[in-house]
Amino acid sequence: MSDNALFGVYVHWPFCAAKCPYCDFNSHVHRGAFDEAGFVESYRREIAATAARVPGRIVQSIFFGGGTPSLMDPRSVAAIIDCIAEHWTIADSAEITLEANPTSVETNRFKGYRSAGINRVSLGVQSLRPEPLAALGRRHTVEEAVTAVRIAQSIFSRSSFDLIYARPHQTLEDWEDELKEGLWMAEGHISLYQLTIEAGTRYYDLFHAGKLKMPDEDLGADFYELTQDLTAEAGLPAYEISNHARPGQESRHNMLYWRYGEYAGIGPGAHGRLVINNQRHATAAERMPFDWQTRVNAAGHGLVTDDVLTWEEQGDEFLVMGLRLKEGISPARFASIAGRRIEQRQIEALKGYGFVETLGNGNIRVTEKGWPVLDAVVADLAA
Repeated sequence: MSDNALFGVYVHWPFCAAKCPYCDFNSHVHRGAFDEAGFVESYRREIAATAARVPGRIVQSIFFGGGTPSLMDPRSVAAIIDCIAEHWTIADSAEITLEANPTSVETNRFKGYRSAGINRVSLGVQSLRPEPLAALGRRHTVEEAVTAVRIAQSIFSRSSFDLIYARPHQTLEDWEDELKEGLWMAEGHISLYQLTIEAGTRYYDLFHAGKLKMPDEDLGADFYELTQDLTAEAGLPAYEISNHARPGQESRHNMLYWRYGEYAGIGPGAHGRLVINNQRHATAAERMPFDWQTRVNAAGHGLVTDDVLTWEEQGDEFLVMGLRLKEGISPARFASIAGRRIEQRQIEALKGYGFVETLGNGNIRVTEKGWPVLDAVVADLAA
């Protein structure tokens, strides 16, 4: 079992109504007849097969991601949660999150998800301005987004929504106005992502054809700094590079990733980290939805990758994940995972640049100055 006893389940629902031009997630537009109940049965089979490999776990969090999980029938969500409960123990305090798009939000549907066991939702708003919404390929209006946020807040005790910034043609003044509106709407949590160009997306093709102009590095840094200032003033400081929350409202599932816990990946393209016989396995399932289903029906699971990670690989992952957090990482835990200590001279060199600091509890964390160059900091500490 994970050395910090954290265990979660990630459930990937791969279907979307449309493919957004910036999105590199494993999402697929499916049109025509679809046997959702049969597809859910494949999830049940994969959950059973995974639980047989890692029995006796206590589930602290479940996360339905996608794709667009809010396209699922609430009965499908209930069936998957019930199956998880059949094979593992779901903690009484477990956080169970479902991602949703504003276009698929209806009061009765959300009440159905709450009855199914969902206690937190995360809404993909992405922008509070009509022109950027269209450019980002979003199918909802600003009004629908605001309504969806209010419905979610009225039905669930915890909710969050996403916004994307540093978009083409966006100015700092535009973002300041938009973010202030978003912070006024937010309750306990908000995710704010700087737009990046990912291979395999429509934006990638446009960018490399010279048809999409992105903010330069200096302007990107200004966007980031403004975001940190405004969220801190609003009482929603960053606890991770892109995630902001009031104390106690952090996403427990994401914290499980960043604290290097153990998690099962269920569904097409889902990744997992499972500890079996004191070895940490990196797993990944077949990405194509119906190919995944065929594999599950034949073998009980859809895995195409099941690699045992070396100590060095685990240490690198621990640094990549943990240094995203404001709480930083424990050097002692790194040593227990990686089988070696972080070189003190590297820590001191980074301190000299003002990129890292040591906290009172001994944790090492990246400073505000170091966050924009996090990849370089991780590389130095991992060397």
